[in-house]
Amino acid sequence: MNDKKQPRRDFIKKSAIAGAGFMALPAGTLFGKNKPSDRLNIALLGAHGRARAHYETLKDENVVAICDVNQLNMDLCAKEFPKAKQYQDWRKCLDHPGLDAVLCCTTDFTHAFIANWALHRDLHVYMEKPLAITVEEARMVRETYLKKKDKLATQVGMQRHAYENFNRLREMIHDGGIGELKEAYAWGNRQLRRPGYLPASGKPPSTLNYDLWLGPSPEHPYNPGYFIGRPGANCLEWNMYWDFGVGQMGDMGSHTMDLLWNVIDAEQPTSVKATSPEAFNPEVTPVELTSSWRFPANDWRDEIRVSWYQGGAMPQSPSSWIDLNKIGHGAMFKGEKGFIIADFRRRLLIPSGKEADLTYFNIRSKDELLPELGHFQKQWTNACKNGKPAATACNFEYSANMIEALCLGLCSFRAGESLNYDGRKGRFTNNASANQYLSKQYRKGWSFVG
Repeated sequence: MNDKKQPRRDFIKKSAIAGAGFMALPAGTLFGKNKPSDRLNIALLGAHGRARAHYETLKDENVVAICDVNQLNMDLCAKEFPKAKQYQDWRKCLDHPGLDAVLCCTTDFTHAFIANWALHRDLHVYMEKPLAITVEEARMVRETYLKKKDKLATQVGMQRHAYENFNRLREMIHDGGIGELKEAYAWGNRQLRRPGYLPASGKPPSTLNYDLWLGPSPEHPYNPGYFIGRPGANCLEWNMYWDFGVGQMGDMGSHTMDLLWNVIDAEQPTSVKATSPEAFNPEVTPVELTSSWRFPANDWRDEIRVSWYQGGAMPQSPSSWIDLNKIGHGAMFKGEKGFIIADFRRRLLIPSGKEADLTYFNIRSKDELLPELGHFQKQWTNACKNGKPAATACNFEYSANMIEALCLGLCSFRAGESLNYDGRKGRFTNNASANQYLSKQYRKGWSFVG
């Protein structure tokens, strides 16, 4: 491994982090738009809850529009940004005059729609995770983004990516800490069990536009149970339903798989297999699931198998005295000369085998370490201004590739068999009927391209 060339993404990451510190362009030169300052004109979609985590960053910019289907959320946000124009419908908000960028904290099932609409309007986009909830959505957003990556900055809200451990873990594996990488695993232990969609109950409060909350999702009757979660975590009341999300994969899976994805430099897999002790439920995504993919070799590693475990399913521990179940959300990497186990902030190197003396570990010097990413949200706002828009850590290419793979696992689960995948065409090659699971139905009147 050590005699192979430096992986491409190390160069990208170094460029991205260095670019985050560039000065903003002078007034009136923000990609050709005339502006009285170097502050971005931003629309905040989804005004409260998770959006609160962005308020401080946004106060360094111009929040000119806020949008929420719940007027109570809008009222709370308006106290922070009293000059912003208010909208209920994000489709109208995206046409607010003079916008430069969009920061989106809406429901999972609107993310890909909003991302695609915003990109078509030449707007920079920060999108909370997950970027998409189907394979087709991920591919369409990526396709639009790749046409505009030289002028539009994007970031998906996998903010744990800024933890120092992400870089150190990547360096340990790329520098040969466990020899040649053979397999990689990630897992999350969250279990949210539901029998099915909530039944009709009562009427929506006057402050909630429930029809707009449903958005492109198929029709479902109102039930207050969809809205009882604490601010910032209400998604846990609905994201396990097929029409509203992809369950654990799109939730903590987006964060935990990122820990692995940041290391392996993968794009599309060649095959996927998912298994579960649970029978397919047409209304609720599985709780316990194991998904495995084969990813082709690249310029620094051979073909590898990557596995995701959720809801109690777990990989086998490399040692009887290491209990992986004590790591709620973690990753493990198997090499020819050992293992590395990690969570978001810590990592453990376990040499193994007769030649596991670590003499092969080409530890880089301190001045060769990947620099800190810095403030995750500001990496995006800086990239909107500094002329290096593609240099964000979790841009729409990186993030779409990852969520596409995760969603492919759900396709295999629904098909009930291992599937071969043509990543160039985005189609399964050994089971034509499984291609129906790559996309979903939307309500009439909602267009993915607008």
